[in-house]
Amino acid sequence: MADTALPTALNLPIVDPLPAPTQKYFDVCQEKLGMIPNVLRAYAFDVEKLDAFTGMYNNLMLAPSGLSKLEREMIAVVVSSINKCFYCLVAHGAAVRAMSGDPKLGEALVMNYRVADLDARQRAMLDFAARMTTASATIEEQDRDALRQVGFTDQDIWDIANVAGFFNMTNRVASATAMQPNDDYHAQAR
Repeated sequence: MADTALPTALNLPIVDPLPAPTQKYFDVCQEKLGMIPNVLRAYAFDVEKLDAFTGMYNNLMLAPSGLSKLEREMIAVVVSSINKCFYCLVAHGAAVRAMSGDPKLGEALVMNYRVADLDARQRAMLDFAARMTTASATIEEQDRDALRQVGFTDQDIWDIANVAGFFNMTNRVASATAMQPNDDYHAQAR
């Protein structure tokens, strides 16, 4: 592994050598992304924790869903904006810019999603994710019905809630450990 700097403020060195399946996963990341995301490097001190994290992430963000991959990234950015998570804003803001082909959308979601040019479906989805982030205990049936009114199924609502919940957790871990985004993210899709 080329980068030897620790990805967080914690002294949790990466397992060396990594087990073969983990090394293969990191090699695929390097090939496809041109880097190994620091969040993976952060978890690599404990391969079981890394596997749990990547399993959940890959299921929520990449598996088939009524939500597009872009919509899931949009949720990640809005939740991270509210939580002021530097790592996720940089990494997932880059993903929104790349997937949408619209640098302005990525920046608007990072700063204030309410100024972004969104359709009614996206607005309702992000309003729900924002409310989950700031006041989840206040969500009522009318909030779920608002999502149904713009075409989301109950399974889609489950996916929105799970993506928002996952990023609320990871934002807190990233912030608490001073996780640093890879420098490459800053210049992507601008």
